[in-house]
Amino acid sequence: MKILVTGGLGFIGSHTVVELQNKGYQVVIIDNLSNASLDVLEGVFAITGRVPIFEKLDLKDKSAVQAFFKVHQDIQGIIHFAANKAVGESVVNPLMYYENNINTLVYVLQELTKLKVSNFIFSSSCTVYGQADIMPIAETAPIKPAESPYGNTKQIGEEIIQDTCNINAKLNSIALRYFNPIGAHESAKIGELPIGVPQNLIPYITQTAIGLRDQLSVFGNDYPTIDGTCVRDYIHVVDVAKAHVVALQRLLDHKNQTNFEVFNLGTGTGSTVLEVIKAFEKVSNTKLNYKIVDRRPGDVVSAFADTSKANLELGWKAEHTLEQAMLSSWKWQKVLK
Repeated sequence: MKILVTGGLGFIGSHTVVELQNKGYQVVIIDNLSNASLDVLEGVFAITGRVPIFEKLDLKDKSAVQAFFKVHQDIQGIIHFAANKAVGESVVNPLMYYENNINTLVYVLQELTKLKVSNFIFSSSCTVYGQADIMPIAETAPIKPAESPYGNTKQIGEEIIQDTCNINAKLNSIALRYFNPIGAHESAKIGELPIGVPQNLIPYITQTAIGLRDQLSVFGNDYPTIDGTCVRDYIHVVDVAKAHVVALQRLLDHKNQTNFEVFNLGTGTGSTVLEVIKAFEKVSNTKLNYKIVDRRPGDVVSAFADTSKANLELGWKAEHTLEQAMLSSWKWQKVLK
């Protein structure tokens, strides 16, 4: 069974490709390599013993997308990761985010709805909730105005999918709203591989610890939290990847209750930035050089998941601890050097 994974050489995408191949799916990857490396294919092969089909393609090129789907009309499902994903960067460069995250989704959906089988898993985000009033955040929480252009693209993306599902009964879709994926595969063959300066906390921590960065900046310590730093729900990327496979199988088995469903992916536990730093220092036996700086635009105070819906309906639950995730990130960083 052929499954397309867009952005499949990225952080979450590559781990999902591994889990798909472990379950016997034939995987086709599309990636423009803007924030990924071809070396990831070697890592996937080293873990699974199989090389996925790969096409370098920019999904912003509508004609190229159309040509791809003419060749691959036997695709049974799509997992759509391809998107820019940094909150801070989106605040600085919103138009890049709107062009890349929205246009590409539309082009993929236009072609998917022409196929005989239309199963679609959307890489969404807890940012769709904005600053939620109640913790933990359930799927029924109000969708508030986004705190960043990135978050807004995820809100708009879900709306586009919902609208398309409303007029196309054969399109079955699940939006997975994940919180903060971290960690690396236990083999240390694949992991988070940011190009340039990391936009996310964990690779910045590991790069600072290994000496690639002089100092880690902690954005604000005056938030109304236990230690003044932001709270997030950090979930191991392998747990996230496995959830995508479970969600896809739900659609393939026609077990979805409606043709557009949403599920939170998280651990259900919130951790502050300083708690994450302490967890890293513990597992790595390394003292981290960090400093407190001003707050960063676009950051919400707190966000952690109510995962009961995914636990009950998908039969999925996060299995890894924060310390396990931090240790796997550190092992991966030491491989990269």
